[in-house]
Amino acid sequence: MKLTFLGTGTSQGVPIIGCNCPVCQSKDEKDKRLRASVLLSDGATNILIDAGPDFRYQMLRSGTKTLDAILITHEHYDHLGGLDDVRSINYVMHKSVDVYAESRVIDHLKRTMEYVFAPLPYPGTPQINIHDHMMKPFKVKDIEIEPVRIMHNKLPIVAYRFGDFAYITDASFICDESLEKLKGCRTIVINALRETKHFSHFSVSEAIDAINILKPEKAYLTHCCHEIGRYDEVQRKLPDNVFLAYDCLSIEI
Repeated sequence: MKLTFLGTGTSQGVPIIGCNCPVCQSKDEKDKRLRASVLLSDGATNILIDAGPDFRYQMLRSGTKTLDAILITHEHYDHLGGLDDVRSINYVMHKSVDVYAESRVIDHLKRTMEYVFAPLPYPGTPQINIHDHMMKPFKVKDIEIEPVRIMHNKLPIVAYRFGDFAYITDASFICDESLEKLKGCRTIVINALRETKHFSHFSVSEAIDAINILKPEKAYLTHCCHEIGRYDEVQRKLPDNVFLAYDCLSIEI
């Protein structure tokens, strides 16, 4: 399966509007980060994790025209603010798109996108089939997926495991039970906001601590803000099996 990083930035993206720091002014494309999202594809099935406000451009930039499922980690806008643009995917596929989330997030969607769920929706609104995965393993076609509970400060959110791969974003704490569910992965993507501590996101050192517990063969850091530093400077300081992800990076998992 191929994993493509559609976005590796935090809620404001990088560069930030009006910021003159060296990262935001960098000419290196690896320092330009859309809101965090990844696409998994085995050639027959396309699965998106999170559809933030950059969803439209991410689909265009990656050349993605079809989606079999969208998995939502939590209800913050930078992770689902682009769902309205699913209507373009509907038009190409001539059918609805399946969206998987936990019940609290589904309730949020029904409030904030009420027009989508109206008894007589306005023509052209996104067509999505909502599925409550109830924090239990489920399948998209032949691909098995396991939701894993993590914490984003005090907000319970979801990581997703696919066989020996796991995607973790916005974590600030992972309990022992969830760590056990994540062990055995060969590849892990995990959030690392910046060098210094943050109340609701792992720092780089905290992400590396989690990586050392989980012991994957390779780990990739994502959901980074401009304070993390320039790509080339950060990568030089990371352990040999840890890599700073960047937009449009594709890897085999």
